[in-house]
Amino acid sequence: MPRAGQNGIFPGVIAMSILQAERITKSFPGRAGPIEVLKGIDFSAREGEVIAVLGASGAGKSTLLHVLGTLDAPDGGRILIRERDPFTVSDRELDEIRNRDLGFVFQFHHLLPEFDALENVMMPAVLGGVRDRAAHERAASLLADVGLEKRITHRPAELSGGEQQRVAVARALMNEPAIVLADEPSGNLDDRTSERLHTLLLELSRKKRQTFVIVTHKRELLERADRGFVLEDGLLVPAGR
Repeated sequence: MPRAGQNGIFPGVIAMSILQAERITKSFPGRAGPIEVLKGIDFSAREGEVIAVLGASGAGKSTLLHVLGTLDAPDGGRILIRERDPFTVSDRELDEIRNRDLGFVFQFHHLLPEFDALENVMMPAVLGGVRDRAAHERAASLLADVGLEKRITHRPAELSGGEQQRVAVARALMNEPAIVLADEPSGNLDDRTSERLHTLLLELSRKKRQTFVIVTHKRELLERADRGFVLEDGLLVPAGR
C-alpha cells in the first residue's frame, strides 16, 4: 500500500481545495483616506493541510483570517468554502456554513469563567441543538485528545495559560469543522508551551484530516507547516524554506 506524504495525502491523489480566496481586498477608514490592508489576496487551502501565515504586527493577519472565516466581508474579490461563496447565500445558509465548516481559535482563549472545561468545550454543540449526552461524550473525547482528560471539571481560573488554550482548541473542534482558523493561538504563551501547542495542532490536523490556517508572528511554525506564507504590503508571498 502506498504511504501518505507529509501532508497526509497519498501520492497521485489530488486533494480538494476546500478554501479559496480570489483577489481579496479590504480597507479601513483613515484620517487621510482609506487604509488598504489586503490588496488582492489569492490563496487556497487543501483538505487536511496545515498552512502558516507569518506577518509583523499590523500587517493584516487578523483581517485576513476574519475575511477567510466570514466574520468580515471583503471589499472586493470572493471567498469560496467548498466551492460556495458564503457572502452570496442567505443568513441561514451562512450560519450553516459557519457551524459545519469553520472553527476558530483566538489569541485569547475566551473561555466562559463560570463553566468548567467540559462545559466550555460542549458549548458550540449545545448551541447547535446537539443532545447533552452526545455533546458530553464528544467534549470528553476532545479534551482527551488535547491531554486534559484529568482536568475536565476545572474552571478556566484553575487552569494554566497553555491548558486554557488547549481547551479553546478542543472547543473549536467540537462541531467537527473542516477548517480551523487560528489567530496567534500561541501569542500569549511562553516558548515551551507554544511549541507544545504547535505540535498539538499539527497532530490534530493529521489525525482528523482537518485544514488548519494559522496566522502567527513565530517563524518557527513556518518550518513545521505544510506550506507557509508571509503577509507583506497587503499580499501573500510564499515563505522560503
